This record gives sequence, C-alpha cells and structure tokens, in this order.
Amino acid sequence: MHLSILDQSPIISGHTPQQAVHETIKLAQAAEKLGYHRYWLAEHHSLAALGDPCPEILVTRVAAATSTIRVGTGGVLLPYYSPLKVAEQFRMLEALYPGRIDLGIGRAPGGDQMTALAMGEGRYPGAEHFPEQVQYLAAYLDDSLPPEHPFAGVKAMPAGPGAPEVWLLGSSDYSGALAAQLGLRFAFAHFINAQGGDAVMREYKRRYQPSSREPAPRTLLCVFVICAGTAGEAEGLAASIDLRRLNTDRGVNVPVPNREEAAAFQYTEEDRRRIAHHRRRVVLGTPSVARERLLELAAGYEADELMVITITGDYPSRLRSYELLAEAFELRARARAPSAD
Repeated sequence: MHLSILDQSPIISGHTPQQAVHETIKLAQAAEKLGYHRYWLAEHHSLAALGDPCPEILVTRVAAATSTIRVGTGGVLLPYYSPLKVAEQFRMLEALYPGRIDLGIGRAPGGDQMTALAMGEGRYPGAEHFPEQVQYLAAYLDDSLPPEHPFAGVKAMPAGPGAPEVWLLGSSDYSGALAAQLGLRFAFAHFINAQGGDAVMREYKRRYQPSSREPAPRTLLCVFVICAGTAGEAEGLAASIDLRRLNTDRGVNVPVPNREEAAAFQYTEEDRRRIAHHRRRVVLGTPSVARERLLELAAGYEADELMVITITGDYPSRLRSYELLAEAFELRARARAPSAD
C-alpha cells in the first residue's frame, strides 16, 4: 500500500507565509527521499493559518525541486474556475513533468463566505454545476468531447499522449457517488470527517461505473497523523492542532499556534469537550501505534492507498513525524523493491 502526504502549507505563529511555502518545498524534497508516493498541495483562501491559495502554481515549484515523487493538488476548488483553463494548466504540468502529475478536485469554498463571494466577484460560486464541470474537465484533459458537442473543436494544450490522474475529493457521500458515476478515482478526507467514510468508500466501489480513463475503482484515505518517539511527546505536539481547531470553531483567523502558545492556553471544560470531539479525526502516538491504527483504518475503509497530513507547532517536529512514519512503514525499503504496479 502506497503512503503519501497532503500539505496545507501551515503558517505557524512566529513565521511568515513565505516561510511556510518554503517549508512545503523542503518537506516535499524530504518526502521523496523518505519514499512517500505522492505529495499533494491544498487550496485555501484568506486563512492566516494556511499559506497556499494556488496549488496549481506551487505544484510546478515542488515538481521542479523533486524528481520521482508524484505531485498534485488536494485539491483545486473547481467551482471557482473554468474547466478548460484548469485542463490547460494540468496539461502543461503533464508536459513539464510527464507521469508525475495528479489533479485532485474539490468543491468546498476553502475559506469563509465573504472570501467565497470575493472569489466569485460578488456572487457565491456554489457547487450546483460541479458534476458538469468535472465531466468537462476530464473530457478536455483527454480530448474526448463528443463530436456533436458545440466545443468539440476546442483542444486543451499542450496535447500529448499522457494525462494527469484525476481524483475527486470529498468528506461525504456526494463526491463518492459522483466519482463512481463518472468513473474517476476517489479520495476521502477522514481528517475532516471521521464518521461514515467507510460506508461511503464501499458504496463508491459497489456503484463504480468503469470508464476509458479508469477501468476499475481506486480509493485513497487521507488521515491526520501526529507521530513521535513517545506517547507523551505526541500528546504534547497535538496541543497546537487542538487549539487551531478551537480557533476555527470560534471564527478566530490566526496562524497555527506554536507549542508555547498551545501549552500556555487556559482551556475551559467546554474547550476540552470540543478537543475530544475533534480528536476522533487524529491518529496520535508512537510509530508502531500510528502504523497499526492507519492499517486498521485502511482495512475498514477498503482503501487502496493512504495519505497523511501532519501539522504541529513547529516545522522540525512535523518533519520528524513524517520520518518516523516512513520508518514504521519501511518506505525506503519498499521503494527499492520491484514494483507490482
């Protein structure tokens, strides 16, 4: 089973957004050396804690800084954009880095309602046309619009024999059902919603309609993980994301709290109940504990691949978490072994 990384380019308190972006590039290079399979970049807007509003640009820089790891988006928020323009961007990426590009597509706003209105120039870009947008995007990528279609003569350039993998991303049954209907890959965000995703993944495979792009269903499960040398250390590292999620609940738009801020915060009983609620979305502990829990989740969700996201209150401990997880899964040894794919 492949293990990959989702990076939201967290901006940790005391650091600049520019530093967060450069930490993403450094982490991608480390991930490749550690044996991770994919490196995806998220899209968020006007959030003080997350530094990447345009993953389609950062993909180019990350792919240039690496050589073998697959690089993609997790994901492009399609309701904001023209399917043809996105297809052109990713055909260009495929031309630059053939066989390494993934296009993950989402429909969430990636920020608050005011920002979504600003992105839509005063009109909220809802997702009511999302299924049609996805169909157009895949058809432009593959040059497969039917001859009778009014845009059949439009070509997404640069043309070429290969095309990016397309993944629909979701945290509910909506995207799973759509991915099954359209014959596309599906990634479930356990780190957003820890409830019911196993049924969504199984239903996706049961209802899957083979396509020329994907003859068989393919699933990926993305999980929030904090891994450390001891359980106590992992618990301490989790305090920053605990406070980050409390801030999100309250509408407090600030950077990810650093370790000192998280340790000094005065939590109420209600805060602790909210933290316990959010902890259902976190795999926390030593490498062996994290590995066992991730494999349990993969089995329960019938996932073909695993992807992990880690945010802590400092960049070195984030990197160390990924290093320990790579060691637990023996990624380097597996990367050197002949592939069965």
